[in-house]
Amino acid sequence: MIRTMEEAMAFIYKTSWKGSQLGLSRMTELMARVGNVQKDMKFVHIAGTNGKGSTAAMLAAVLTEAGYRTGLYTSPVIHTFGERMQVDGVAVTDAELVALAEQMRPHADAMSDSPTEFERITALALLFFHEKNCDIVVLEVGMGGRLDATNVIDAPEIAVITAIGLDHMAELGNTVEKIAGEKAGIIKKNTTVICHPQEASVERVLRAKCAEENAAIAFVARGGVKPLSRSLDGQTFGYGGIKGLTLPLLGAEQLYNAAVAIEVRTALEKKGWSIPEDALRRGLAGTRWPGRFEIMRRAPVFVVDGSHNPQGIQSAADNLRGLFPNRQIVFLFGVLADKEYAKMLELLIPLAGRFIFITPEEPRALPAEALMAHMKNHAIDATPCQSIAVGVRHALETTPPDGVICAIGSLSTVGKLRECLSEINGIE
Repeated sequence: MIRTMEEAMAFIYKTSWKGSQLGLSRMTELMARVGNVQKDMKFVHIAGTNGKGSTAAMLAAVLTEAGYRTGLYTSPVIHTFGERMQVDGVAVTDAELVALAEQMRPHADAMSDSPTEFERITALALLFFHEKNCDIVVLEVGMGGRLDATNVIDAPEIAVITAIGLDHMAELGNTVEKIAGEKAGIIKKNTTVICHPQEASVERVLRAKCAEENAAIAFVARGGVKPLSRSLDGQTFGYGGIKGLTLPLLGAEQLYNAAVAIEVRTALEKKGWSIPEDALRRGLAGTRWPGRFEIMRRAPVFVVDGSHNPQGIQSAADNLRGLFPNRQIVFLFGVLADKEYAKMLELLIPLAGRFIFITPEEPRALPAEALMAHMKNHAIDATPCQSIAVGVRHALETTPPDGVICAIGSLSTVGKLRECLSEINGIE
């Protein structure tokens, strides 16, 4: 029997993560064994390269404010496992997770092809949302879409495609068009699809898939968002005839993620859901999403951003230019070895006063020394640090109060960065 959180985690991670073993056969079998509970629920299904989690968090907050019991499934973990599955902003408890794992264990153990970690976690989340009697679940895709474990659901209320770029190319393809084809796999017959603005070639792929599935599709227009003001505390904007919306998340792309959420709200209302404008306003204003261009400190300014591909890095660089014009940034940079770190660094170098390199606490991490070697042809000061904590301390000790530090390069470093900064801020 599974009686403790340690035993529950051992069950979830019982089989080593099967890399990128995408496919729906195991997930389909596992859900059938636990009663296909997903067929009793309503979903907003979200795929994309960048902005999935932020968009999901906004939507979940809006739906909760509208009075619906709302499930939210996201990845990866920033601090605690329970963050991955929440109902109305409250994470699954250890006791609930233990009970869910014990309920699922015999079914997973009986399968000849054992489910992967992500499949087990996704199935546990679906069981959790079903037991909590969620009115609707905002479900974030793990990787891709077509063969992702979350795609075990039937046609959702709304399918969402956020910004698509180059990431996970070994698994999804080496062009944005191929990646778009995989993301478009969440589009099912007669679905309503809401999309972030996309490159023309990506838009063609998505429209073709929608034509094939008789799905209605709408794209947020690039000029549709009307920024009104911004500060380190957040930004205000207008969209679609609604003015004076407040969003605590920073960055121009977050306004477009919010616009996607607003379009989803409109599409849901057409399907009979009631989401008043005041619920939209409260939900957006109350959205919290750690590690996405998050200001953790003011003197010096310390930004923590989980961007980990060229598209995300470009957005972060644009945000830095806008908020801190003509400033040289101290970059605390750590990255996984399978990412396009050379392109990422190219985008940051024009803004950089210096780099501090760290090694993420993850098996796929690129050592800080490898980043030092890569930078040998660049006339920019760079320092390797033996740990994330040492890197944070070094950045703060060597940056004046009016300086700007940006920790960036990997979501896997965000949790540790936030913990280090919380400890330092608490002490001081």
